[in-house]
Amino acid sequence: MLLNLRKKEDCAFDMIALGEIMLRLDPGDTRIKTTRSFRAWEGGGEYNVARGLRRCFGLKTAVVTAFADNEVGRLIEDFILQGGVDTSFIKWVEYDGIGRTVRNGLNFTERGFGIRGAVGVSDRGNTAVSQLKPGDIDWDYIFGTLGVRWLHTGGIFAALSESTAEVVIEAVKAAKKYGTIVSYDLNYRPSLWKGIGGKARAQEVNKTIAPYIDVMIGNEEDFTACLGFEIEGNDENLKELNLDGYVKMLGNVCQTYPNFKVIATTLRTVKSATVNDWSAMVYADGKVTMGMQLPGLEIYDRVGGGDSFASGLIYGLMTYDDAAKAVNYGIAHGALAMTTPGDTSTASCKEVEKIVGGASARVDR
Repeated sequence: MLLNLRKKEDCAFDMIALGEIMLRLDPGDTRIKTTRSFRAWEGGGEYNVARGLRRCFGLKTAVVTAFADNEVGRLIEDFILQGGVDTSFIKWVEYDGIGRTVRNGLNFTERGFGIRGAVGVSDRGNTAVSQLKPGDIDWDYIFGTLGVRWLHTGGIFAALSESTAEVVIEAVKAAKKYGTIVSYDLNYRPSLWKGIGGKARAQEVNKTIAPYIDVMIGNEEDFTACLGFEIEGNDENLKELNLDGYVKMLGNVCQTYPNFKVIATTLRTVKSATVNDWSAMVYADGKVTMGMQLPGLEIYDRVGGGDSFASGLIYGLMTYDDAAKAVNYGIAHGALAMTTPGDTSTASCKEVEKIVGGASARVDR
């Protein structure tokens, strides 16, 4: 058995996510700097996983976050409700009228095309969730009284402030106390860490969190930047990943953190903004399992593809306790998410299972 999950009947929630949710403003097929209109979505690295598990895979999920109590916060809440994710654990903070002390985050994101890569401009200073601190959330009530089978959080939330890193540590310790499985997406973002100590601080924080994690998710840059592991023979200027060196590095990661039951990583070769080779692998039980290969995957909107991989992976692990099945559910769900606009998935479990089973893109009538 890879993971010893709490019984479903003993828990109010299959999964909860801890993280920031921002309002995404999308210029569609135009650019941020020239558009005259935006379409609004919600999105956040940790939340996207909870929404995927709810909407695609039918699990009961909730989000732990905070918003300034104004019309923008209520708009984001409405998006969350449309996604079916429970909002009981949102902390509402009194708004000061202009956002001097507290506000809600905005994320302007334009899609890339061909040789022009996607661009994201986040506006998230002084957000309500970045001011969460230990003691603000009653974790004993959530994990103990209500019961939760799985907690997911990640490096984006941990990087928002000194206190959010402490909240992550508080949450994962409480989860382990009650037997809840914990997954963590390293999700290294240089822009988030550069003003608070850069890679050195990222490693300090993530090395403190890592001993409490059961399922660690990240790509090769994440493991190097966040945990300090290097890939032998890999040059950051090379376009192709040294896969043998990467596998060896993951073995070293497991030796350092034997609590990691599963390590999952996406494998993406960028041909252009709209064409990527897409796959993934998992390291579990001392062996590597390569997932299905989707070469030349055509991409409409790549934002959130990794989060949808994570939700597919988590569903596979929770449902089948099988690394090989789980990684393919992750690959298929991530691929489908990148065929539609927005951070979150619009796929169904039936569609995911068709891709896992090798279906083509023929018309389904």
